[in-house]
Amino acid sequence: MTIVTRRSALGAFGALAATAALPGGIGTAFAQGKIKPGPKDALIVTDIQKCFLPGGSLAVNKGDEIVSPVNAMAKRFQIVILTQDWHTPGHISFASSHPGKKPFETVKLPYGTQVLWPDHCVQGTEGAELAPGLAISHAQLIIRKGHNDKVDSYSTFVEADGKMKTGLDGYLKSRGVTTVYLCGLATDFCVAWSALDARRLGFNAVVIEDLCRGIDTQGSLAKAWAAMKAAGVKRIDSSALA
Repeated sequence: MTIVTRRSALGAFGALAATAALPGGIGTAFAQGKIKPGPKDALIVTDIQKCFLPGGSLAVNKGDEIVSPVNAMAKRFQIVILTQDWHTPGHISFASSHPGKKPFETVKLPYGTQVLWPDHCVQGTEGAELAPGLAISHAQLIIRKGHNDKVDSYSTFVEADGKMKTGLDGYLKSRGVTTVYLCGLATDFCVAWSALDARRLGFNAVVIEDLCRGIDTQGSLAKAWAAMKAAGVKRIDSSALA
Protein backbone atom coordinates (compact mmCIF):
# COMPACT_ATOMS: atom_id res chain seq x y z
CA MET A 1 0.00 0.00 0.00
CA THR A 2 1.31 3.46 -0.95
CA ILE A 3 0.76 6.55 1.21
CA VAL A 4 0.65 9.86 -0.66
CA THR A 5 0.67 13.12 1.29
CA ARG A 6 -0.20 16.55 -0.05
CA ARG A 7 -0.73 20.18 0.70
CA SER A 8 -3.67 20.15 0.19
CA ALA A 9 -26.92 14.92 -8.64
CA LEU A 10 -30.33 14.08 -7.27
CA GLY A 11 -31.94 10.78 -8.41
CA ALA A 12 -30.94 7.14 -8.33
CA PHE A 13 -28.70 5.32 -10.78
CA GLY A 14 -31.58 3.08 -11.66
CA ALA A 15 -31.43 2.19 -15.34
CA LEU A 16 -28.94 1.39 -18.06
CA ALA A 17 -30.24 4.28 -20.14
CA ALA A 18 -29.36 6.73 -17.39
CA THR A 19 -25.83 5.46 -17.03
CA ALA A 20 -25.21 5.40 -20.76
CA ALA A 21 -25.68 9.17 -20.79
CA LEU A 22 -22.67 9.81 -18.55
CA PRO A 23 -19.82 11.73 -20.20
CA GLY A 24 -17.02 9.52 -21.41
CA GLY A 25 -18.89 6.29 -20.76
CA ILE A 26 -19.08 4.44 -17.46
CA GLY A 27 -16.67 1.63 -16.77
CA THR A 28 -19.15 -0.83 -15.33
CA ALA A 29 -20.78 -4.06 -16.38
CA PHE A 30 -24.36 -4.97 -15.51
CA ALA A 31 -25.41 -8.16 -13.77
CA GLN A 32 -29.04 -9.01 -13.11
CA GLY A 33 -30.01 -5.35 -13.52
CA LYS A 34 -27.32 -4.14 -11.15
CA ILE A 35 -24.09 -2.20 -11.65
CA LYS A 36 -21.01 -4.41 -11.46
CA PRO A 37 -17.81 -2.42 -10.88
CA GLY A 38 -15.02 -3.16 -13.33
CA PRO A 39 -11.40 -2.22 -13.98
CA LYS A 40 -12.32 1.32 -14.98
CA ASP A 41 -14.03 2.01 -11.66
CA ALA A 42 -12.45 3.10 -8.38
CA LEU A 43 -13.92 3.37 -4.88
CA ILE A 44 -12.80 6.34 -2.77
CA VAL A 45 -13.35 5.66 0.95
CA THR A 46 -13.35 9.12 2.49
CA ASP A 47 -12.07 10.00 5.98
CA ILE A 48 -13.48 7.15 8.05
CA GLN A 49 -11.35 8.17 11.02
CA LYS A 50 -11.70 8.09 14.78
CA CYS A 51 -12.28 11.84 15.14
CA PHE A 52 -15.37 11.57 12.94
CA LEU A 53 -16.95 8.67 14.82
CA PRO A 54 -19.28 9.02 17.84
CA GLY A 55 -17.16 10.22 20.76
CA GLY A 56 -14.64 11.90 18.47
CA SER A 57 -13.79 15.59 18.49
CA LEU A 58 -15.77 16.21 15.28
CA ALA A 59 -18.24 13.36 15.45
CA VAL A 60 -20.50 12.74 12.47
CA ASN A 61 -23.85 11.39 13.63
CA LYS A 62 -24.01 7.61 13.12
CA GLY A 63 -20.67 7.65 11.33
CA ASP A 64 -19.79 4.30 12.87
CA GLU A 65 -22.73 2.65 11.11
CA ILE A 66 -21.05 2.68 7.72
CA VAL A 67 -17.81 0.90 8.65
CA SER A 68 -18.95 -2.69 8.11
CA PRO A 69 -20.98 -2.01 4.94
CA VAL A 70 -18.08 -0.04 3.46
CA ASN A 71 -15.81 -3.02 4.10
CA ALA A 72 -18.28 -5.20 2.22
CA MET A 73 -18.65 -2.71 -0.63
CA ALA A 74 -14.89 -2.40 -1.07
CA LYS A 75 -14.65 -6.09 -1.89
CA ARG A 76 -16.55 -5.41 -5.12
CA PHE A 77 -13.88 -3.00 -6.40
CA GLN A 78 -10.47 -3.83 -7.80
CA ILE A 79 -9.22 -0.27 -7.17
CA VAL A 80 -9.77 1.28 -3.73
CA ILE A 81 -8.38 4.57 -2.42
CA LEU A 82 -8.50 5.55 1.27
CA THR A 83 -8.31 9.15 2.45
CA GLN A 84 -7.38 10.75 5.76
CA ASP A 85 -7.65 14.26 7.11
CA TRP A 86 -4.10 14.97 8.31
CA HIS A 87 -3.99 18.42 9.86
CA THR A 88 -1.10 20.24 11.47
CA PRO A 89 -1.50 21.45 15.06
CA GLY A 90 -3.02 24.94 14.96
CA HIS A 91 -4.45 24.43 11.48
CA ILE A 92 -6.16 27.46 9.96
CA SER A 93 -9.48 25.60 9.80
CA PHE A 94 -9.58 25.12 13.59
CA ALA A 95 -11.73 27.51 15.63
CA SER A 96 -8.99 27.44 18.26
CA SER A 97 -6.71 29.22 15.77
CA HIS A 98 -9.09 32.23 15.62
CA PRO A 99 -9.45 34.05 18.96
CA GLY A 100 -13.08 34.73 19.85
CA LYS A 101 -14.45 32.28 17.29
CA LYS A 102 -16.38 29.10 18.05
CA PRO A 103 -16.66 25.83 16.12
CA PHE A 104 -19.07 25.97 13.16
CA GLU A 105 -18.79 29.74 12.80
CA THR A 106 -17.28 30.98 9.54
CA VAL A 107 -14.48 33.34 8.62
CA LYS A 108 -13.28 34.84 5.36
CA LEU A 109 -9.86 33.60 4.31
CA PRO A 110 -7.88 34.40 1.14
CA TYR A 111 -9.32 31.32 -0.59
CA GLY A 112 -12.94 31.90 0.46
CA THR A 113 -15.36 31.26 3.32
CA GLN A 114 -14.04 28.76 5.85
CA VAL A 115 -16.18 26.83 8.34
CA LEU A 116 -14.26 26.65 11.60
CA TRP A 117 -13.98 23.21 13.13
CA PRO A 118 -13.06 21.75 16.49
CA ASP A 119 -9.45 20.54 16.46
CA HIS A 120 -9.54 17.18 14.70
CA CYS A 121 -7.41 14.63 12.86
CA VAL A 122 -4.13 16.17 13.95
CA GLN A 123 -1.14 14.40 12.44
CA GLY A 124 0.08 11.47 14.49
CA THR A 125 -2.74 11.57 17.04
CA GLU A 126 -5.11 8.73 17.83
CA GLY A 127 -8.04 10.69 16.44
CA ALA A 128 -6.42 10.81 13.01
CA GLU A 129 -6.22 7.02 12.82
CA LEU A 130 -8.54 5.08 10.56
CA ALA A 131 -11.65 3.77 12.27
CA PRO A 132 -11.40 0.55 14.27
CA GLY A 133 -12.87 -2.22 12.17
CA LEU A 134 -12.18 -0.57 8.82
CA ALA A 135 -10.60 -3.51 7.02
CA ILE A 136 -9.79 -3.00 3.34
CA SER A 137 -6.52 -4.87 2.93
CA HIS A 138 -6.46 -4.58 -0.86
CA ALA A 139 -6.59 -0.75 -0.88
CA GLN A 140 -3.63 0.42 -2.93
CA LEU A 141 -3.35 4.09 -1.98
CA ILE A 142 -3.89 6.43 0.97
CA ILE A 143 -4.26 10.14 0.31
CA ARG A 144 -3.53 12.34 3.31
CA LYS A 145 -4.96 15.82 2.91
CA GLY A 146 -5.19 19.06 4.85
CA HIS A 147 -1.61 19.24 6.00
CA ASN A 148 -1.03 22.66 4.45
CA ASP A 149 -1.55 24.71 7.62
CA LYS A 150 -2.75 27.77 5.68
CA VAL A 151 -5.40 26.10 3.49
CA ASP A 152 -8.12 23.61 4.32
CA SER A 153 -8.61 20.59 2.12
CA TYR A 154 -11.90 18.74 1.90
CA SER A 155 -11.37 17.28 -1.56
CA THR A 156 -9.07 14.34 -2.11
CA PHE A 157 -8.14 15.85 -5.49
CA VAL A 158 -7.48 19.57 -4.90
CA GLU A 159 -6.97 21.87 -1.91
CA ALA A 160 -9.71 24.35 -0.98
CA ASP A 161 -7.93 27.15 -2.84
CA GLY A 162 -8.48 25.21 -6.05
CA LYS A 163 -4.77 25.28 -6.91
CA MET A 164 -2.69 22.51 -5.35
CA LYS A 165 -3.52 19.02 -6.63
CA THR A 166 -2.79 15.77 -4.83
CA GLY A 167 -1.92 13.88 -7.99
CA LEU A 168 -4.81 11.47 -7.49
CA ASP A 169 -6.33 12.37 -10.84
CA GLY A 170 -3.10 11.47 -12.63
CA TYR A 171 -2.83 8.21 -10.72
CA LEU A 172 -6.39 7.21 -11.60
CA LYS A 173 -6.05 8.19 -15.25
CA SER A 174 -2.81 6.25 -15.54
CA ARG A 175 -4.74 3.18 -14.40
CA GLY A 176 -7.52 3.77 -16.91
CA VAL A 177 -10.14 4.77 -14.35
CA THR A 178 -13.08 6.69 -15.79
CA THR A 179 -15.59 6.52 -12.90
CA VAL A 180 -15.11 7.12 -9.20
CA TYR A 181 -17.57 5.94 -6.57
CA LEU A 182 -17.44 7.76 -3.25
CA CYS A 183 -18.48 6.87 0.27
CA GLY A 184 -17.50 7.94 3.78
CA LEU A 185 -17.51 11.05 5.95
CA ALA A 186 -18.87 13.59 5.63
CA THR A 187 -21.35 13.73 2.75
CA ASP A 188 -21.60 17.51 2.66
CA PHE A 189 -17.89 18.30 2.91
CA CYS A 190 -15.12 15.89 1.99
CA VAL A 191 -17.31 13.50 -0.01
CA ALA A 192 -19.09 16.28 -1.91
CA TRP A 193 -15.96 18.33 -2.62
CA SER A 194 -14.18 15.21 -3.86
CA ALA A 195 -17.11 14.33 -6.13
CA LEU A 196 -17.26 17.86 -7.54
CA ASP A 197 -13.53 17.93 -8.24
CA ALA A 198 -13.73 14.48 -9.82
CA ARG A 199 -16.26 15.88 -12.32
CA ARG A 200 -14.11 18.96 -12.99
CA LEU A 201 -11.16 16.69 -13.69
CA GLY A 202 -13.07 14.62 -16.23
CA PHE A 203 -14.29 11.61 -14.24
CA ASN A 204 -17.79 10.28 -13.85
CA ALA A 205 -18.65 10.56 -10.15
CA VAL A 206 -21.15 8.49 -8.18
CA VAL A 207 -21.93 8.98 -4.47
CA ILE A 208 -23.18 5.89 -2.62
CA GLU A 209 -25.59 7.76 -0.37
CA ASP A 210 -26.32 5.12 2.26
CA LEU A 211 -22.59 4.56 2.80
CA CYS A 212 -22.09 8.22 3.74
CA ARG A 213 -23.11 10.35 6.71
CA GLY A 214 -23.36 14.14 6.80
CA ILE A 215 -22.65 16.94 9.26
CA ASP A 216 -25.37 19.31 7.95
CA THR A 217 -24.33 22.61 9.47
CA GLN A 218 -26.26 25.68 8.27
CA GLY A 219 -28.01 23.71 5.53
CA SER A 220 -24.76 22.34 4.15
CA LEU A 221 -26.17 18.93 3.24
CA ALA A 222 -28.92 20.22 0.95
CA LYS A 223 -26.50 22.70 -0.62
CA ALA A 224 -23.99 19.94 -1.27
CA TRP A 225 -26.53 17.67 -2.97
CA ALA A 226 -27.76 20.58 -5.11
CA ALA A 227 -24.21 21.39 -6.20
CA MET A 228 -23.48 17.75 -6.97
CA LYS A 229 -26.65 17.39 -9.01
CA ALA A 230 -25.81 20.50 -11.02
CA ALA A 231 -22.33 19.10 -11.71
CA GLY A 232 -23.65 15.76 -12.94
CA VAL A 233 -22.69 13.71 -9.89
CA LYS A 234 -24.89 10.62 -9.63
CA ARG A 235 -26.54 9.53 -6.36
CA ILE A 236 -27.23 5.87 -5.74
CA ASP A 237 -27.92 3.37 -2.97
CA SER A 238 -25.51 0.52 -2.35
CA SER A 239 -28.24 -1.94 -3.35
CA ALA A 240 -27.74 -0.79 -6.97
CA LEU A 241 -24.29 -2.41 -7.04
CA ALA A 242 -23.69 -6.08 -7.71
